[in-house]
Amino acid sequence: MPSIPGYRTLDRYILGKFLRTYIFGLMMIIIIVVVFDYVEKVDDFTELKAPWSAVVNDYYLNFIPYFINQFSSLFTFIAVIFFTSKLAMQTEIVAILSGGVSFRRLMWPYFLGALLITIANMSLSLWVIPQAQRGIIQFESQYIKSSQRVLYDENAYRQIEPGTYAYVRGYSPRGEVVSFFALEKYEDSELVSKLEASGASFDEESGRWTAPRYVTYNRTEDNLYDFELHRNLDTLINLDARELGETKSLVKTMTISELNEYLEQQRAKSSDDVYIIEVERHARYSYPVATFILTIIGVSLSSRKMRGGMGMHIGLGIALCFSYIMLGRVFEQIAISGSMIPSLGVWLPNIVFALIAAFVYIKAPK
Repeated sequence: MPSIPGYRTLDRYILGKFLRTYIFGLMMIIIIVVVFDYVEKVDDFTELKAPWSAVVNDYYLNFIPYFINQFSSLFTFIAVIFFTSKLAMQTEIVAILSGGVSFRRLMWPYFLGALLITIANMSLSLWVIPQAQRGIIQFESQYIKSSQRVLYDENAYRQIEPGTYAYVRGYSPRGEVVSFFALEKYEDSELVSKLEASGASFDEESGRWTAPRYVTYNRTEDNLYDFELHRNLDTLINLDARELGETKSLVKTMTISELNEYLEQQRAKSSDDVYIIEVERHARYSYPVATFILTIIGVSLSSRKMRGGMGMHIGLGIALCFSYIMLGRVFEQIAISGSMIPSLGVWLPNIVFALIAAFVYIKAPK
């Protein structure tokens, strides 16, 4: 409708309000969170003599993108509800629609704003945040005593190929040494051979596991096990040291290309961790896409006056947004357990709220 006077000006007006409200709200909450987090951890920073440059560059500059991505959809929703309700209370929405602009056309600048935010969030989720997580983990392991970011399992049991399993205890990422290393081979759910070694080490460059001494056990025809002592273990198996990490923590430090490669490796091994990896991969796309859905709901709910004013709009909007977050967490856990297809478990909240968005969008012009 290019013939409508002020058509382009209206787009800039709404888009500008949208993005300014979103950025302002996000900045305010980030400042509050950083202040509270610093107050909580300042004793650790002081006692462990964390350099100020490391606190700012290695910790908080990596922490902020993670926080933005986690709550971006919520703040997008709140921003839309807040300024659109204000426009509605001042009858600006009525004036715009009375001027010949359709409700569908009114959504265009909101769509542009949601697109910009989604692209930014997608970039953070796929590439920036995984690398930032590595910096946070390294910083916390050095300067925060109560850190709960445990990256490596104390006892790791991994399937390296069908019927063959590796057990590793006490892995130290600094020296890439394990206190105990074992390889087990099964046939028809029965153990047929086993290798055990103490003080084994992993060479990241060659991908080989070595140990000064090791023991092998082999099942005999009498269903007993013969053992034999050996020296200088040097074996190449399909097990990388990074796979010894707790999968939920580990996958959060991988960029999308690394995550896809890791997923293919675990599928080839028929690993039980495939569900966790697939949920993480789909979540990196589904949460940014939710920005569009929540924007449509926000505009549709707040574009007309309601009894209770802006407070009613914001209250209803926050309730819906937290319902989305809670629904997402519930179905993620169901998908991780293997009770639901990972793609369906992650995208189901988006599907449900897309239907809600379609309903309120159709009702809004009336």
